[in-house]
This record gives sequence, structure tokens and C-alpha cells, in this order.
Amino acid sequence: MSHPSAQQSDPTAPHFAPATPVTPLSQFVLKLTSRCDLACDHCYVYEHPDQSWQRQPRVMAPTTVEAAALRIAEHAAAHRLALVRVILHGGEPLLAGADRLDATAGTLRRVIGPVTRLDLRMQSNGVLLTQAICDVLVAHDVKVGISLDGGRAANDRHRRYANGASSHDRVLRALSLLRRPANRASYAGILCTVDLANDPIQVYEALLAEEPPRIDFLLPHANWDRPPHRPDGAATPYADWLLAIYRRWSADGRPVPIRLLESLLATAAGGATGTEAVGLGPADLVVIETDGTFEQVDSLKSAFHGAAATGLDIFRHRVDDAAVHPGIAVRQSGLAGLCATCQACPVVRRCGGGLFPHRYQSGSGFDNPSVYCTDLAELVRSTAAPHRQVPARRADVLSPAVLDDLGAGQGSAESLRQLASVHAGVVRALVVALSPAAAGDPLAADGWDLLVELDLAAPGAVRAVLGHPFVRHWAQRCRAGAADELPHLASIAAAAAVHAGADAELAVPVRDGAIHLPTLGAIAVSAAGDQARLSISDGAFEVQVAGRRVRVRPDLPEKPDGWQPVWQACPAGRPVLLEDTDPYRDCYDLPVESRLGAAVAARWRAQVEEAVSWIDTEAAGYAGGIHTLLRAVVPLRPDPTGRSRSAAARCAFGAVAIAPVADAEALAVLLVHEVQHLKLDAVLDVCDLFDRADPRTVRVPWRADPRPVEGALHGVYAHLAVADLWRRRSAPAAAGHFRRYRDWTAGAAEELLGLGVLTEDGQRFVQRIRATMDGWP
Repeated sequence: MSHPSAQQSDPTAPHFAPATPVTPLSQFVLKLTSRCDLACDHCYVYEHPDQSWQRQPRVMAPTTVEAAALRIAEHAAAHRLALVRVILHGGEPLLAGADRLDATAGTLRRVIGPVTRLDLRMQSNGVLLTQAICDVLVAHDVKVGISLDGGRAANDRHRRYANGASSHDRVLRALSLLRRPANRASYAGILCTVDLANDPIQVYEALLAEEPPRIDFLLPHANWDRPPHRPDGAATPYADWLLAIYRRWSADGRPVPIRLLESLLATAAGGATGTEAVGLGPADLVVIETDGTFEQVDSLKSAFHGAAATGLDIFRHRVDDAAVHPGIAVRQSGLAGLCATCQACPVVRRCGGGLFPHRYQSGSGFDNPSVYCTDLAELVRSTAAPHRQVPARRADVLSPAVLDDLGAGQGSAESLRQLASVHAGVVRALVVALSPAAAGDPLAADGWDLLVELDLAAPGAVRAVLGHPFVRHWAQRCRAGAADELPHLASIAAAAAVHAGADAELAVPVRDGAIHLPTLGAIAVSAAGDQARLSISDGAFEVQVAGRRVRVRPDLPEKPDGWQPVWQACPAGRPVLLEDTDPYRDCYDLPVESRLGAAVAARWRAQVEEAVSWIDTEAAGYAGGIHTLLRAVVPLRPDPTGRSRSAAARCAFGAVAIAPVADAEALAVLLVHEVQHLKLDAVLDVCDLFDRADPRTVRVPWRADPRPVEGALHGVYAHLAVADLWRRRSAPAAAGHFRRYRDWTAGAAEELLGLGVLTEDGQRFVQRIRATMDGWP
């Protein structure tokens, strides 16, 4: 493919209709300014081959803004577009000033708003952001993304003024303005360009510290004529850099959406990409330059001078004309628009050939794989199993120091936080992996759409519901083939909407005559059939019950007829659910109790609070695990023989199931015992402590039958804590109990160490357990 020449139009010629079918465009980059106040040396506008910015007006004229708005509205009306996105860009758009920004946004809203929904955005370096400009952004609902490459050293490596001065402080000031409650609605996120010279984890932590709603990472613009820097001997340095962040982000529970990584996970699950950088989704975007000319995606300026030109403009041509321009149409053609090499590649549907400008090479044009081909392939391979989320390599998630800390039995606050984050990432990945199947179920599809919206608008509410212990059990059952349980996704989304105080209308499944909302409770309904419709607003929901509309506000004490709120205990002011309504709590080998009466629930509440208080006082080293990991207690039916019964399950992380006990002290011991199982479950989610393919079993002192290695390991870890509790007590029988549990633990640990089935990390973990016991007086 040769360089496309600029197509010049006769100014006296009438408008022509496209001869080929038009695939409509929904994203418009409006170049409000053509100059910038920084001199970033990696900028494709000023530092790459295309220098057409020099002939552009410095600021887009109001008449050009009006003409652009009319063209966009015309296109949206003709194609009945439900939404268009307009991104104010540059140069640096803040150079236009508050008044020009106000007028531009006002024009766009006035002209486009009556035709379609307008998503108005801006990309900026942030250095000129003021409260006056924030007021304009908020007034016109303009969401702004800020460019930041990390901490001071990382950011100033490229993003400097022409005189070499740092821009970092001014960018941080802009981000602090956007974090203010009055401005937060206009904070879209942070854009970061990858630089191998910067430490990826330090960059990730610096970006996370700015509390962005979203992060996006960009590979530096390069092509086969101007290849990216690659350190000697590094086959996939850019993938390695991004995967370091991917593993840390996964371990943290994906606290913020990262567009590139989420797109890789979505395509792995059969979903759609959210970025042109990967996947085969159409790139339905056109640029309108400061003088009103239509251009292709402006990152093409990194290829050659004139690469983005179309020869079209808003005064003489419609958007339809731009949409059929070969350079724009090819980016909407999916697989057919890729070179033969890419079309034959087994990962093409996830990779998508990479970003279009990165394929350029003199002589063959863009008919090539990406210059980042090997890196993209590695990214695809390493994110190929979204249900796993985190590779089973301990060094990527849990450091030796964390394993040593947990092996000691108790675990520091930081280690426990990491375990909770790991589990959050696993659950989120399980739910994401269900999205393709959800698309085939009406209730689940609506629930998924709502959950995606809430994840952007109220991520804390989504985290609160996905963190409910039994969401994982539900997701794993769906993944195992229980397609009839997919509609519960609508109930999960509804619960998140209630937590968020959002407005929503959706149908949810009715199970055994009731609607079940995770973390909130259940309500008996009179709906005929297997679903009922909820109206959600202001932290409450309405539903039809016995022929009348009932409004439930879960955070208020009033209990309308049929409403069964989840009982709660509040040890040390932190809520722990007494879960007796969730239909997915039946994940133990022991029978769970049905709905508790008020008096029984009050006894459970008092006993849980007293038990945790006892742990805080008498076993403070284990209190962190209780406060960080315990989300719910599931009452079990009393054992007919009167024995104490308790259980934990990896598929219900955060919950422990316990049968009634005599007193709070006995309950405290069981809580510590079962939370040890939760800790080890979280470790095993991301760390291979033993060879799972090895069928050998272990003889343990506390059971007559041989135990699988995982069962023996769990027993050792739980009994370590119980022995430690008895060691600290002065009751007459304490010494005997201590010796029994210590000997059990020590004997099983020796069996495990001598069996030859533990991995290097497993050996380290069990040796730390043994060292802990050796240190006891």
C-alpha cells in the first residue's frame, strides 16, 4: 500500500452521496486548539513526521464549532444514533480558556442534544486547569481525562515545558481539583504512556494515588520505520511491563478499571473490546481539525506527513463522506481489514492486529502486523484465562515475605489485605467470564448491563456486592454449567444499585416465592411466574407484593410485610452478616439453618459480638484476620449429637458456618479456626503449595482416614492457631489441649515435609509453620 494522497475537492462541486454503504461514526475528536503549552518529546502531533499542525488556526473558530455540531447532528439523525461521543482535543484544549470552552460546550449541547444523547469529553495535560474551568466542565457535563505518566521522575521524563521545566506539580494540582466533590463528576480518568525506563509498579501506585475513575495505558507510538526501543535480549519488554501491572492490579482486586487490561480480559471471555488497541471491534472515529477538515485518527501522524489527511471538510462534506473514506472504512472492517499474516494468526480475534498506526512500513503501508506483534501476543497469552485472573506464580502476587508472615499463623494487616484483594480479583474475573453466557439470558443480560454502568458510576457499591461470600459460589455453579442460575446476575446488579443509591428498573428472578438480593435480604412476592420487576431509587426498591406496591429501604429499621433483611452483628462497629437468606449459602457439607426468628438472631448477634471482643482481648494476633476477612456467619442446624460443628469453603470466601455453641468463648475459637481456612484458601487461589496432580494422601493424627494433601495442609494451618489459643489460656485444661493440638500440627507438618509433594513455596510455608511452633516456650 502506498502513501494515500490528499484528496482535493472542487469547492464549486455539489455534495456527493457515498456510493458504498455507510457504517456510521459515533466518535468525533474536535481539535479545539492546535498548539500546546508542553513540549512532550513523545507527542505524535509535534514530534513525529507529520507537521501539518503548523498550518492550522491556533483555535477553532465559533463558526467552525457550529458547523461541526450541525454535521454531527445531521449524521446522528440520519443513522438514528442513540449516542455520540465528542472529545475536545488539541494541542491542549485548555489553551482555549474558560469562556471559549463554555461557548463550545454550549454549542455542542444546543445543536446535538435535541437529536441524540451527547457524551462530551476532553483530553488534557491538566496544567492550566482552574476551578473556573472546572465549573464550566461540570455545568456542561464534560468529563476530562488527564495525561500523567507516573511519579515526578517518570512524568518528567517526557512531559516537560519547552524550557525543560517540570509539569508534575501542576498536573497533580489539576487532579486534586478534579477529586473535589463538586468536580468529581467531571473526572474521567488518567492516560499514561508506557515507558520501559519507568518502574511499572511505581507508575501504577502513583496513578492509583490520584483516585482515578479509570486508567488507560498506551504503547508509545512507533512503526516498522521507527521501531520502539527494546532493551537487548528482551523479546517482549512492553508486554512484561504491562503484565507486571496486570498481576499487581489483579492481586489488588482490580480497584480501578484499566481499559487495556479489561479489554484483554473481555475478549478472552468472548466479549467486546473497549479500545482500538486490541480486538476486532470497529474504530468508528473521525477527527475534525481546527480548520474544519476531516482527518483520520490523528495518531496516524506518527507514520508520515499527510497520513491522516482525507481531503474532506465539514463545510462541503457530510460525515457520511468521511465514513466511507478508505482509511476510515478499513478500520471498521474487522478481520477483513488486516494483513494476511494477522488473518491467519490464532490470536487475531483478541489481538485485532493492534493499533492501526503501529502497522505502518514504507512500501507496504499499513498492510503489516503491528510493530508490537510479539508483545501483543504475550499479553493475549498471559491473560487467556480470565477465570483464573492471576497466574499461579507466587512471585507475581504473594512475596516470600508475605508467605512467611502468613505461615507464622496470624498475618499482618498488609498480608491480610492482599489476601482479600486477591479474592476480590478472582470473583470479579469469574463474573466477567460469565458475560458471554449472560448475553443469551434476558434477565442476566439486563443485569450485566446495569452492573457495567454501576462499575463506572459507583465502583464501591459493585465491590460491596461482589465481595459477598456467596457470589463466588453462584458464579462457579454457572461456570460449571448451571445456566438456569444465570438470572441471579440481575439480583446481584439490583443489590449493587440499591447500595449505590442509583435509579434502575429491571426484572429479577423469583426463587421459592422470594426475591433474593445479596448482602440485603429477601422479600416474598406474589408474582406469577419466575420473575418480578424492581424499581430502584434513592437506596430503596419497590416491588409488587400481594397485589400492592411495597417500598423497601434496607438501611431503615422499618420492615414491610414479606421483607426479611439479613441480620447483622456489629463487632467493634464493623458489620458481620448473619446470613440466613442467601440461596447460595448451601455450600457446606453440613445443613444450614433456615430463617432465624428475631430472638434467636439477637442471641447470635450478641454471641458473635462477644466472641470477637474476646478475640480482640485474648488473641489479638488473630483479630486482624477476623476484622479483615470475615464478612458473614452462616448458622448451621444443631448437631444431633451435640458436637461443635463449623466449616469454611473456598467458594464462599469471607463466610464461616457454625452450629450453635454454648458460649462466646467457644464461638471465638471456632471463628479463629475457620478464618485460618479462609486465609489458606486465598493463598491457594494464587499460589501452588503442592503438586495437585500427585494422588498421594497423608496420615494425620486427628482423623482415622488418610487425607488428601490439601486437606492435611488445611488441618495443619487451622490447628496451628487453635494450639496457639490454648497456649495463651490459663484454664485448668488448657495445657492438655495445647499439647494435643501442637502435637497434631507438628506431626502432620512433618508428614507433609517428608512426602515430597510440596512445591518450593509449599515447603517454605510449612517450614514457617514448624518454625513458629519451635519458637513457643
